Amino acid sequence: MSEERSWEGNWKARLHERVRERGYDSLTAFANARPTASLVALADELGPDDIAGVQVLSELLAEAEHRKQVTRFVRDVLVRMLSQSLPDGWPTVMDDANRFKVAKAIGRWAAYIPETHEKRVDQARAALRASPPPPGWRPLGPDDELLLTLLPDEEA
Repeated sequence: MSEERSWEGNWKARLHERVRERGYDSLTAFANARPTASLVALADELGPDDIAGVQVLSELLAEAEHRKQVTRFVRDVLVRMLSQSLPDGWPTVMDDANRFKVAKAIGRWAAYIPETHEKRVDQARAALRASPPPPGWRPLGPDDELLLTLLPDEEA
C-alpha cells in the first residue's frame, strides 16, 4: 500500500463508499463480519492502494463513539490483536516466546484504545495476568464471554 495515496483526497468518504459498495451500512458492520481480521487486512480488503489500517481504526472508533459503544470497540481491537499474535489461542506454556507474544498483543491493544478507557484496559490486563485464560482460548469476537467479564459494557 502506498502510504501517501491513502491520505489523498477525502479518505473518509472513500472508505465509507467502499464499505457501501460491499453491501454494508457501516464500517462497523463490515468489520463485524470479519471479527478476527487485522486492521491492515480490513484496510487491504477495502483498498490495498489507498486505505490504511490506522484509517480503519480511526473510523471504527468514531462510529463506536457515535453509537456509545466504545467499550465494545475496545474489546473488538483486543480480539484483532490477539488473533494476530496468538493465532492458535492462549498459550499452553507461558515461556519467554509466548510471554512476548501476549505482551505484544496486549501492548499494541493498549496503544490503540482511547484515553477514556485506559484505566479499564489496565484493569483487564492485570486480570489476565492474575488469572490467565485457559490454554487455547481464542476470542472470536468482541462479545466473547470472558471479554465481557473483563470489559463489560458500561457506556453513558
